Amino acid sequence: MAKKRDRRVAPSSNRRADRVEQTIQNEELVDSASSDRRPVIIFVVFFIISPAIAAFIYQMKYASRTTRTDDSYVHQRGLVKPDMNYHEILSENTKVSENVSRRHYSYPVLAYITPWNSKGYEMAKRFNSKLTHLSPVWYDLKSQGSNLVLEGRHNADIEWISQLRKAGDARVLPRVVLEVFPKELLTKKKQRNRAINLIVNECKEMGYDGIVLESWSRWAAYGVLHDPSTRNSALQFIKQLGHALHSVISEGNDKLPLELVYVIGPPHSEKLQAHDFGPDDLQSLGDDVDEFSLMTYDFSGPHNPGPNAPLKWISSTLELLRGSNRKGVWGLAHKIFLGINFYGNDFILAEGGGGGAITGSDYLSLLEKHKPRLQWEQNSAEHLFFYSDDKHINHAVFYPSLMSISTRLEEARKWGCGISIWEIGQGLDYFFDLL
Repeated sequence: MAKKRDRRVAPSSNRRADRVEQTIQNEELVDSASSDRRPVIIFVVFFIISPAIAAFIYQMKYASRTTRTDDSYVHQRGLVKPDMNYHEILSENTKVSENVSRRHYSYPVLAYITPWNSKGYEMAKRFNSKLTHLSPVWYDLKSQGSNLVLEGRHNADIEWISQLRKAGDARVLPRVVLEVFPKELLTKKKQRNRAINLIVNECKEMGYDGIVLESWSRWAAYGVLHDPSTRNSALQFIKQLGHALHSVISEGNDKLPLELVYVIGPPHSEKLQAHDFGPDDLQSLGDDVDEFSLMTYDFSGPHNPGPNAPLKWISSTLELLRGSNRKGVWGLAHKIFLGINFYGNDFILAEGGGGGAITGSDYLSLLEKHKPRLQWEQNSAEHLFFYSDDKHINHAVFYPSLMSISTRLEEARKWGCGISIWEIGQGLDYFFDLL
């Protein structure tokens, strides 16, 4: 995955053409807007939330370090609320509880870290005890003629890993993106074995606790998932990799088998398409994949501005992934890491659109400069604000808040899911008090 795509810029608006539209009005903006300005469009999907109870194994594992979410430091200070203001964010975002080891979210927490956003490395050390899995974005497996090469070891920071081991028990699972030509990999046994050996040997040599594998979106782009035979080969490859990793014991703090987390994207419409990862795929991989990192963010983009991850869309995505298995506890819910974004978006509302992802520092700068009125959008359960730039072009900014994150943690808790955060270097310090 290229660096630009790693920032999680949304797919084209065609992906969501059939979704219900919700227009957000801002009276102050409309009063001052010129004739070529338009309101931001919100796309939401209306599905009934179906709660699922917590997975017993994860409660037992983490309960001793866990407290109620509403006992957190930010809750005690009254900061988790819809009616927040810019001054409060600017003055409070760096203040966190002195007890950084106290967990408030009882299920696993996977945190991504990127080499181009160094703050994430520091946050991983500082809040290690609140995180169960850390995935630095380091590796790509590529084709090189008829051979395969695993690129990215130059990104690996051994000293940082050593410090992590001393700070807590979070498992280190670097992300590996399969950039190999899919048909070569999936149809040739020697290629599959070579790929698996490269990954497993890298884990052994570098002392990792496993990997996070990303390949499904690339396979879909190449069209190999439409054919039942190659789709089955794709699933078999993942199973074979999982089996190979599980046969090796980690050299980390826990001395457990190496772990495989597999990245899956949300469906591209209200109904699963042929290339989408669905409930049958989930069931097929359930015994060989330890967890699935579900990318429930990037709902909107520069050409269809709106919320980052509407709550009802998140719920409908989980419903589609669960499929017809509606009796009792959803057996694989505890293997899902529900995606939560720590980045935001600054969208241009002029004709043609534009804009893109912003980090926490970008967000704070916008608040300080424009002193906007923040709004809580109930349907998406996200905060946003509007501003006009130096060229008098209108913008809409969607960025996570304590309220929006808390709401999504509650949703994940209902399903019995863990969470995956893209990515911790882009968030505000006090977000971690909720974890």
